[in-house]
Amino acid sequence: MSWMNQSSVLNFFLLGFSVRPEQQGMFFTLFLGMYLTTVLGNMLIILLIRLDSRLHTPMYFFLSQLAFTDITFSSVTVPTMLMNMQTQHLSISYEGCVAQTYFFILFADLDSFLITSMAYDRYVAICHPLHYTSIMSQSLCAMLVVGSWAIACVCALLHTLLLARLSFCADDTIPHFFCDLAALLKLSCSDTSINQLTIFTAGLAAIMLPFLCILVSYGHIGATILRVPSTKGICKALSTCGSHLSVVTLYYGAIIGLYFLPSSSSTHDKNMIASVMYTVVTPMLNPFIYSLRNKDMKGALRKLLRKKAHS
Repeated sequence: MSWMNQSSVLNFFLLGFSVRPEQQGMFFTLFLGMYLTTVLGNMLIILLIRLDSRLHTPMYFFLSQLAFTDITFSSVTVPTMLMNMQTQHLSISYEGCVAQTYFFILFADLDSFLITSMAYDRYVAICHPLHYTSIMSQSLCAMLVVGSWAIACVCALLHTLLLARLSFCADDTIPHFFCDLAALLKLSCSDTSINQLTIFTAGLAAIMLPFLCILVSYGHIGATILRVPSTKGICKALSTCGSHLSVVTLYYGAIIGLYFLPSSSSTHDKNMIASVMYTVVTPMLNPFIYSLRNKDMKGALRKLLRKKAHS
């Protein structure tokens, strides 16, 4: 049965941010600048990794995949939000809303799996340095990325198919700046118990399980460092893992703040702030984290700039 037959709602209305008309221009400029920074910064990372042969390692392979995911993740929601701010046309079609939900879940889960793969890479590099090359082979790296894409696609498709079977009868106003799955379920006049159960189980598989894997990886890394405590070893570990830990803290910190920490503000405001953190702020900061804290990335950037200057 087609989506049109399942729902009498042809369009949804995204309320977006509750700001005064005179503040619209300021917010538009702010989010446009953040989005352009996200796209250009992550494209620069992809370019540096591709051009510099010294960065053709598993860690930077995963980083290039993460940079691409950050670009697409932000592009799912931010351009629509900017267009709504500029035109005040808050409507999004039913099909467009379902599609946006699918791609949002896809790239959110993919982000989680790629960050976990990077944690495993750091675990092997520090805990099994002599076998690093043999363990982190090209085939394993490719398998981890392909597996991440496959699982993320399945999770997103499952949520989307269950969403498409719901009916939306009267209320068509979404109190968010994008088609958030939880907000859509609240608008449905159908039984959403299966959807809620799927969110819980898929959330454990796609968010909490990878997070636990990251904690276990860094637990082993910490134990390895403590076995032979030395200033040089600690500095090397911090240099190797510092950037990735910063990304993990930003990404999962926003999710934990959204779902587990109490807030004095309204649920709507908390959801909006947390969503902005992991859809706009975190993808924008990732290039700065990896470029400012990583001497290899800074070296590749200097090499590229010198080449451009000489040419």
